[in-house]
Amino acid sequence: MVQRTSSDSAASAEAMVMDLSPKRPAKSYGGSGGSYFDWSPSELPMLRAASIGAAKLSLAAGGLALPFYSDSAKVAYVLQGKGTCAVLLPETPSEKILPIKEGDALALPFGVVTWWHNLHAATTELVVLFLGDTSKGHTAGRFTNMQLTGSTGIFTGFSTEFVARACDLPQDAAASLVSTQPGAGIVKLKDGFRMPEGCDKDREGMVLNCLEAPLDVDIKNGGRVVVLNTQNLPLVKEVGLGADLVRIDGHSMCSPGFSCDSAYQVTYIVRGSGRVQVVGIDGTRVLETRAEGGCLFIVPRFFVVSKIADDTGMEWFSIITTPNPIFSHLAGRTSVWKAISPAVLQASFNTTPEMENLFRSKRLDSEIFFAPNSNSI
Repeated sequence: MVQRTSSDSAASAEAMVMDLSPKRPAKSYGGSGGSYFDWSPSELPMLRAASIGAAKLSLAAGGLALPFYSDSAKVAYVLQGKGTCAVLLPETPSEKILPIKEGDALALPFGVVTWWHNLHAATTELVVLFLGDTSKGHTAGRFTNMQLTGSTGIFTGFSTEFVARACDLPQDAAASLVSTQPGAGIVKLKDGFRMPEGCDKDREGMVLNCLEAPLDVDIKNGGRVVVLNTQNLPLVKEVGLGADLVRIDGHSMCSPGFSCDSAYQVTYIVRGSGRVQVVGIDGTRVLETRAEGGCLFIVPRFFVVSKIADDTGMEWFSIITTPNPIFSHLAGRTSVWKAISPAVLQASFNTTPEMENLFRSKRLDSEIFFAPNSNSI
């Protein structure tokens, strides 16, 4: 028999009283080259409870996010635009320079150094979402990025003597090298400055485009899902997170369901809008709200969530705090109710055989997503 620990009970009780409403990020730093935004655990307490970090990078044309690494493993998702990202895995001799575009997902393990660049000729900003695990980071619920260069770069903290010795440079050259980049985190490159171009071959095994990948679920007039896991993006295993991109059509419903492997669901609304309900312990509805593009919310472990899109539909990108998540649904062809014996279902609801038959006869051909009918619009 599985026993609930006191820490599990405390976490569940805490989640019941937390503010779970969707939130937008705040600007952390930036300038003419772009900005870095993040969600604060003080504004969204579930970030701290789940040890999850969430941030967005927005680069203007010619913007460069200077090389950095993070204290957390992450999944990155390109929300808008196209550009270049370089990934330098630990103990590898060279970087992989990736052309990236909207819909691309990347798994970024611990210790990875990256830089991000939006093309000078770009007509739109390059916007990248980061979601990840902060359980081993400096601050629960928030990423800490370690800049390699710039006014907040690592070398600015070392003495000139140490930098000179490390780089085998004269001290005056070392002092100049460290001090000539006044930007912090994000800069705008001068027109005509040539950056290396991405290589399509480097994308292999590093990137999955969720808008082009084979669909894992495709329900006519209902919705579509692409799941990131260890099969289609092997680095997901090192990151320890699963992810998916879900798109549901106007007025469609996402079945009430929960993660059966003690995972948190972290959801960012990419576009569109809709209603969200979350139910927790003792059948208490802990969230009823309307979620819009640009907002993020977190569903606590084992809580049940359902969504209904507005007339324009709704699209969201989620991470789940396990690399190969398993979900259980409470409505539809694959729901637990279809597997439970009729007598038990009848007794559980304290209902009549006729009502049990009616209940069981519905949603025989539908699973996960339910297209609208005349009764639901």
